[in-house]
Amino acid sequence: MFFDYNFKYYNYRLVLYMVALSVIGILVVASASGQDSSTVTKQIIGILVGFALAIGLSIIDYHRIINLYALDYAVCILLLGAVLVMGHTAGGATRWIDVPGIGRIQPSEFVKIGLIVFFSWYWNKYQEKMNMPVMVGIAAILAVIPIGLIFAEPNLSTSLVVIVIILCMVYTAGISYRWIGGVLAVAIPAGALFIYLLTQGLIPFIHDYQARRILAWIYPHAEQYAENMYQQKNSIMAISSGQLQGKGLFNTTIASVKDGNWLGTTGETDFIFAIIGEELGFVGGVTVIVLFGLIVFECLRLAYKSRDMAGRLICTGMAALIGFQAFANIAVATQIFPNTGLPLPFISSGVSSLISIFIGMGLVLNVGLQRKIGNY
Repeated sequence: MFFDYNFKYYNYRLVLYMVALSVIGILVVASASGQDSSTVTKQIIGILVGFALAIGLSIIDYHRIINLYALDYAVCILLLGAVLVMGHTAGGATRWIDVPGIGRIQPSEFVKIGLIVFFSWYWNKYQEKMNMPVMVGIAAILAVIPIGLIFAEPNLSTSLVVIVIILCMVYTAGISYRWIGGVLAVAIPAGALFIYLLTQGLIPFIHDYQARRILAWIYPHAEQYAENMYQQKNSIMAISSGQLQGKGLFNTTIASVKDGNWLGTTGETDFIFAIIGEELGFVGGVTVIVLFGLIVFECLRLAYKSRDMAGRLICTGMAALIGFQAFANIAVATQIFPNTGLPLPFISSGVSSLISIFIGMGLVLNVGLQRKIGNY
């Protein structure tokens, strides 16, 4: 269970990349928060706890984890239900619960990992039947329930992340191209219809602030959405002002977007990449992007070398989570995407996000320890 492994297969490169991003995160969060000791302390604690959990999980057979699939799924649903019943509300959204002895957590961050574990079990067990309509239908229902609960918080961005993760896992599991073609045939016109109805104010299940963020992205120069574009425009200004090498960490120049509070309260969370661009410049921004690319590459490489479908799906799910969420965060900071409110993995301030990502990576590391014979 614990030490029956050949540790020459341990992926130390992956550990190194995670440590590098975490160190960058501590430094940038410290700068973005004005060196607020409580924020920096929470960041360090989150990284240390997460890293310890990752190392611990990396030596526990992942099959033992996925065999807890029923408990895993039930806990995910209970946590999301608890958020809606007794969650803490901030900024018009109810996404947090207070856990005695632990503090305030954001369950949806942990549910991402829980669903990766659950569907890794599901499609590993039913991979021979996964193209049967009944199995596709069951999987869809099992996915829609937690996605719907997350959406109801409301948390549209995390709902989209979970959808992307599940779609990537389904593709890896070997879903028929007939299903893929059918979904695309419905999704593309549905997406176009959604955008049209949104511009007409005819989408009742989208909250006003969500609609305004999307419309501000579609019409970035419209005066009526100027307030909604404020953070993204200032983010672009911050990134461009960093030029090649940046202004330096903890800079206090008059023109600093950070010190001018032009990013609001999200400089250390959703718009942390703007701080990276301003203070570490093009070099720092590219370094962060390359590190994310290397992590995704290692996850996919381990997926290829995995001894079974379950391990392959765990690695693919984590690659999708980290890759898409990092891309989305940076895309928001550069106005490629609408403002979503997603954290940058390993870097943004937020203990729940940090710990959950490390937990997932611990499972990936264990998959790597159990690679197929002959893969080096």
